[in-house]
Formats: sequence, structure tokens, C-alpha cells
Amino acid sequence: MSGVGAPTTRLLIRASGDVPVDTPRVPAREAAEHELSKPMYHENDPSLLQRGLDQLWDWIGDLLNAASGAAPGGPVGLVVLALVAVGLVAALWWRLGTPHRGVRSPDTLFDDSPRTAAEHRAAAETHAAAHRWNEAVQERMRAVVRSLEERALLDPRPGRTADEAAAEAARPLPSQATRLRAAAREFDDVTYGGRVTDRQAYLTMRALDLDLEAAKPLLTSTPRGAAE
Repeated sequence: MSGVGAPTTRLLIRASGDVPVDTPRVPAREAAEHELSKPMYHENDPSLLQRGLDQLWDWIGDLLNAASGAAPGGPVGLVVLALVAVGLVAALWWRLGTPHRGVRSPDTLFDDSPRTAAEHRAAAETHAAAHRWNEAVQERMRAVVRSLEERALLDPRPGRTADEAAAEAARPLPSQATRLRAAAREFDDVTYGGRVTDRQAYLTMRALDLDLEAAKPLLTSTPRGAAE
């Protein structure tokens, strides 16, 4: 039906015989991954080392953030704590000094700075006056051995132990052998055995030192040329 001035509506139906392509999801993903795996898409990727460094810095950043959150005052408090720790380390370093590795063996009688018998005796008396009996005994034993070296009854030998000195000194001074062994044992006990000694032990060591000064050595060898 048609008339003058009446609107005309036409329905255009377009039939199409095309069938939509429905690609399965898994093969499509594999195809995309294969395409993206081509070198042209990865020319500007960071290297393995760079990726490792990035992960390290991320971990450090997370650690610092966690520490700053736990520290009083946040990041400022963390900086203050770090400065306090550095100050404590510097104070300990200044107080204790730079650690030095000794070159002597653990049982060596003398240290690396040789002193005379008189100097060891003076040090022993200083320690005794301050009631530092361990140090007083140690210095007096050193005075005993140094005095014997100065009198040529012992050959000066670096690295000698107290026991060795006592055994060697007993040959020219056999009457003092027992006291020398006891003095060496006392020295070892307070120096390496952790024993705390007393005034009486120091007085015993001091008496030995004075008696050895007056003792006459036993000459066991005949002077060269005397038999000729």
C-alpha cells in the first residue's frame, strides 16, 4: 500500500554467507607468544645482570622501608640510629686502638719490645703497688730470665718459654731448680691458665729473683785451653 505523502519504510535485509572465524584460545596464545619471542621485540630489554641488580636494589629498598617504619621517628629515626652505631664503633676503635697481630707464639715469655731486667723489676713493683698481682708476677718472672741472660747464664733466645728458661737455668744453678720450675708454673698459670694470683705469690717470685742475683753458678765446662 502506498499513498501520497505517506512515509515509506523499507527493510533491507542483507544475507551473508560468511561464517565468523572462531580461533581456539590456546593456539592463539601460542601464536602470540611465538611472535613476541622474536629478537626484534627484545632489542632494548635489560640484561640478566641488570635485572639481578634491579631486584637487589628493590630488596634493599624494601628492607630500608621496613626498618624506617619500625624505627622511632621513621626515616629520620633510622638515620639517627645509624649515626649512633657508627659513633659507638668509632669510640671503641679509639679506645681499644687498632688490633695488632702478634708475631710471637702463645707461650713466649717476652713480648716484641725487649727490656732490661731492671726495667722488668720496676714494672713489677709498679703493678705490685697497685695490687695487680698477676701482672706483677709476670714482670718479675721476666726480670728473672732477663737477669740470667744479662749474666750470660742463659743465651738470649727469642721465643723462649718460661718452662724452657727454668730448665736451662737449672743447669748452672741446680740448687734453684725446684724454685725455678715453680716460678715458671706460676707464670704459665696466671698468663695462660686464667688463674688469679695473690701478694704471697709475688713475694715468692721476688725472693727468687733476689736470691738468683746472689747465687754462684756451677761451672760445668772447662775453659778452652785449660787442659793444654
